[in-house]
Amino acid sequence: MRLRHPDGSTVHLAYCTNVHAAEDLPGIHGQLSGVAARVRRLLGVERLGLGLWLSQHAAADLLARPGELAGLRERLTALGLEVVTLNGFPYRGFHDEIVKYRVYTPDWADAERLRYTLGLAEILAALLPDDVTEGTISTLPLAWRSGWTKEKAAVVRSHLDAAAQGLRALAGRTGKVIRLGFEPEPGCIVETTPQATALLSDVDHDHLGLCLDACHMAVGFEEPGAGARTGLPIVKLQASCALVAPPGALHDEPPPPLAISAPYLRDLLNVLLGGERPLTRHVEVETYTWNVLPGAPADVAEGIAAELDWMRGQLAALGLKET
Repeated sequence: MRLRHPDGSTVHLAYCTNVHAAEDLPGIHGQLSGVAARVRRLLGVERLGLGLWLSQHAAADLLARPGELAGLRERLTALGLEVVTLNGFPYRGFHDEIVKYRVYTPDWADAERLRYTLGLAEILAALLPDDVTEGTISTLPLAWRSGWTKEKAAVVRSHLDAAAQGLRALAGRTGKVIRLGFEPEPGCIVETTPQATALLSDVDHDHLGLCLDACHMAVGFEEPGAGARTGLPIVKLQASCALVAPPGALHDEPPPPLAISAPYLRDLLNVLLGGERPLTRHVEVETYTWNVLPGAPADVAEGIAAELDWMRGQLAALGLKET
């Protein structure tokens, strides 16, 4: 969905498809024509935004077969779907029975993470709608914190510089600016927004910045305004709720004494989008824990639609209007 901020700029609202288990192209096409198309119909919108997750296998397939990439773009358009942002955090196996630390591999000290991310940027530049010139990709916060050394930090920095150089070259070739957002997460090298400031303050901010995850910020007890004070560009917001006590969905309050961090998310939305100008223009609802949520809907499309409906209501309260 696209919404107009009071300053006249467009804010994109999407849901993240890492909720779906598909890791190959047939599976991705199936999720688009199945759940995603149904979510759009339930919301009654002409155009639905997706934060597309492409595993390394699916991304490599698209890059190797340009016809498949063109076909994916045509399929999105035909279904009333659009992609302006990708989730580049999970590399593969996100729906394996056991994920844990594997979700952080390969990390930014591994050249494969650089290759995968620049490949995603090529794909996103091709998928962007004709009237959109800027896309975003969220990625992991450099690495899991154990095993971090000065030598590893130097390799990571060289890969970040190479990523910025590659994105700059892509913009020159395509006219599409793709920006990379590092997502602070507890337990990682970039765990909080202050750590992001320390580690990313001197990178290329035209192409590298932050992806703020409201859930991660809440469980880290960060002030909602912390991200805005870093001086780093906020390329994307992942709108999700933490568990103040065990699980609850973003749009639905669990029974007492359980609670969710929705008030925190509202405060964060106000910081980022309630001012004279938006501090980010990409908002991605990221809820993928339906199988462990109490009272979760049997139809995941209904749950996703409810999440997005709740979010567009919050944005409307801040003065944003659907376009």
